[in-house]
Amino acid sequence: MRILGIDPGSQVTGYGVIDQSQGHLSHVDNGGVFTRSQDTFAKRLHTIFKGVKSLIEKFSPDRVAIENIFYAKNVKSTVQLGHARGAAMIAVMQFDLEIFEYTPLTIKQAVVGYGRASKEQIQQMVKQLLKLPEQACFDASDALAVAICHAHSAKFESRVRAAGGLR
Repeated sequence: MRILGIDPGSQVTGYGVIDQSQGHLSHVDNGGVFTRSQDTFAKRLHTIFKGVKSLIEKFSPDRVAIENIFYAKNVKSTVQLGHARGAAMIAVMQFDLEIFEYTPLTIKQAVVGYGRASKEQIQQMVKQLLKLPEQACFDASDALAVAICHAHSAKFESRVRAAGGLR
């Protein structure tokens, strides 16, 4: 199963692509969709939309996981994040792929084992879990963490289904 993880942002939308096969995770690619600060906000959203669409065309993921919005003190930042997230989600929906959403707390617990883990702790654990030669930048590392979170959740869900617990 190929998983595209997305960490939405209005300046940089991080992405991470992993493969999960027989319980093992392997790194495929990671990076960011970068917007230009001098562009209008609408143009930046369009850049995110086109970038995510291009990633799906390039990597053909089976699943897409995205970080859910957290509540921040700065309302403007939260609204902009929501718009960036929406642009990415609409790009995904053009391919009729189901979107799996995870809170930052859930992602941190799945990857680090602690819901209040720092960005540096996430980077380090992602590097170890995927056996990366070096740490990915924060945005890409966060996106890889989203993908890893989904891989762990999907594995758990399939076991529950096999036991007859989910329908």
